[in-house]
Amino acid sequence: MKLLLPVDGSELSLEAVRFAIRMLLAGLHGEVVLANVQEPANLYELLVAHDPQVIERVSAEAGLHALQGAQQLLDAAGVAYECEVARGDPAHTIEDIAERFGCDLIVMGARGNSALRSAMLGSVSNEVLHASSVPVVIVKPDALAVVEPE
Repeated sequence: MKLLLPVDGSELSLEAVRFAIRMLLAGLHGEVVLANVQEPANLYELLVAHDPQVIERVSAEAGLHALQGAQQLLDAAGVAYECEVARGDPAHTIEDIAERFGCDLIVMGARGNSALRSAMLGSVSNEVLHASSVPVVIVKPDALAVVEPE
């Protein structure tokens, strides 16, 4: 089984990586594709940069930086993986990556928005869940992990 782990560097995306690692260490036989999707440059960025190659380089570096936390977790667990940094609309690009790498399962974090808010605003995980041709596991934030102010 090949798992796609889309990450954006957030703690919630890292929690999805931890979930996938637990599944693999519990006996799920699989390969991992770690991915980050950078959104295309906006008009302001294009005007300021003057050079599309600069934007591409910065975007690629940002994507590699976003993968670092997940790479550290996978390395510490001894899980082998492939990396992919892509540019485009996040939900559609995640689907494209899953298809291109032949992934059987997508494991990703959710923002934890209420159902009403997700329906109104949409989210990447919600879009992927509804449009994906492969199963999607959405790892939600731990509702019991409430941080008390000191």
